[in-house]
Amino acid sequence: MDLGIAGKRAIVCASSKGLGRGCAEALAREGVDVVINGRNTAEVEATANAIRKETGVKVQAVTADVTTKEGRAAILAACPEPDILVNNAGGPPPGDFRPLDEDDWLNGMVPNMVAPIMLIKATVDGMAARKFGRIVNITSRSVKTPLFHLPLSNAARAGLTGFIAGLSRQVAKHNVIINNLLPGPFATDRQMKPMAERARQAGMPYDEFVSSLTSQVPVGRFGTAEEFGIACAFLCSAHTGFIVGQNLLMDGGGFLSTI
Repeated sequence: MDLGIAGKRAIVCASSKGLGRGCAEALAREGVDVVINGRNTAEVEATANAIRKETGVKVQAVTADVTTKEGRAAILAACPEPDILVNNAGGPPPGDFRPLDEDDWLNGMVPNMVAPIMLIKATVDGMAARKFGRIVNITSRSVKTPLFHLPLSNAARAGLTGFIAGLSRQVAKHNVIINNLLPGPFATDRQMKPMAERARQAGMPYDEFVSSLTSQVPVGRFGTAEEFGIACAFLCSAHTGFIVGQNLLMDGGGFLSTI
């Protein structure tokens, strides 16, 4: 299926590895020129080189932290008029909400709510003027089902979702389509690296602990960055003009709901 976006330009945030990289790779395979970023220069450059070698598209690597004003400015300087924006950033740390003070809450809102809103603000009007735009926000399954150990994430991602619910309906008439992707358990470094410590705390061998988690997923496994990226690329395609303000849950069927 031709997604109809060859030759478009995309910013894919936090894309040197994990789900962000999966999205950048999928878009590049569709002929989209991509700007990727991460905080580690070696990782960003290695990813950029790998994508260039596989796809032949133009890939620009930016060493930047998307959660900072300076980082966002650097990314936008590399691509001031993107056709596609994929918002992504690592989540805030886990823990009980009681020890968190006001500054913790304010700081926790920046990566997963304020930062994507600022990037949308900087790009959405240009998309509207050009009569094409696709924005995908990588949020979390916590939007559908709260994760009790992640109060900052629950709040920030729900806040972004509420903002998108309104904005997406305002700009859809200009062929600017905004949707959200909600990942559940994926086999990325971010999710897999803490497994050893979690297994130790549970008093279980690592393989047994991981198996206990995958057994709770109806498909019997964790997701892959590649399949997540493909879903993202479809939402960025020319064929999604009637899909507006939706929250696509990718959790292998773990969220139990009839509707």
